[in-house]
Amino acid sequence: QVQLVESGGGLVQAGGSLRLSCAASGSGFSINAMAWYRQAPGKQRELVATITSGGSTNYADSVKGRFTISRDNAKNTVYLQMNSLKPEDTAVYYCNAGILYPRAEYDYWGQGTQVTVSS
Repeated sequence: QVQLVESGGGLVQAGGSLRLSCAASGSGFSINAMAWYRQAPGKQRELVATITSGGSTNYADSVKGRFTISRDNAKNTVYLQMNSLKPEDTAVYYCNAGILYPRAEYDYWGQGTQVTVSS
């Protein structure tokens, strides 16, 4: 059974930085694409950034130039470096991973970590 465990959220002032981590635990699998999503109160969950197994990245327009997604395949971990944070970045952030078993791929989610940016 795979678990995605997130860490690194918290409270920060506008203009500050945070680094989120998400580690996949378990055995017998490899990981395809990984991603970060976020959900603000009263809003739908939205895609923030994605990274393929080969390291190609994509970002939502709202975070381009401020956020950086990266991964360490040896550690089964994905990161989200968030700089120049704005109050509108306040949300619960979720990591997502495509977990590959020999005959199938499954979609897994982390439990979410709160990011609050004060003005």
